[in-house]
Amino acid sequence: MCIITRMRILVAGVLILVVGAYAVYCSGWFQKKYVYPLPYEAIIFKYALENDLDPFLVASVIRAESKFLVKARSPKGAMGLMQMMPETAEWVATQLEFTDFSIKQLDDPEVSIRLGAWYLSSLKKEFNSNEILMLAAYNGGRGNVKHWMEQYQWSFDFAGIEGIPFRETREYVKKVLASKARYQELYQAE
Repeated sequence: MCIITRMRILVAGVLILVVGAYAVYCSGWFQKKYVYPLPYEAIIFKYALENDLDPFLVASVIRAESKFLVKARSPKGAMGLMQMMPETAEWVATQLEFTDFSIKQLDDPEVSIRLGAWYLSSLKKEFNSNEILMLAAYNGGRGNVKHWMEQYQWSFDFAGIEGIPFRETREYVKKVLASKARYQELYQAE
């Protein structure tokens, strides 16, 4: 067999492998298992619905914040699945009358999701159900979002993600909303 024929066979084999790998990557079962998993599904649904939130939004926040790693830590000190700052978690625990709360409990998926879902719900109320503002506040701070609303004269029907001044927050909002849409596509039909 000549070298040109061998090269063609090799190229064809590589192309078949690439196309096959792409087909597997795009398949629903692969996406659910590896790209958009839903561990802690029962806990996510319980606290999302309890707090009038879309469970897929909560899952998307967890995916963006911690990639579902229970003991995730940020360089800034955020902890747990929902990457809550200790001060925020303590405030939320007080609001929930969670009297025996300790910061170490943020490593417990149920506690992290319970507190994070309640906090998201409080932001949802504060920002008139605007998911963009709510997510921007979760990531960039509610005070910053209130300041931007005043400074740039944003209303509660704000839809201009590109106008968010912090690049990290802008990208975070886009990522969470894209994940939410994909979670809905993959899981809602079940």
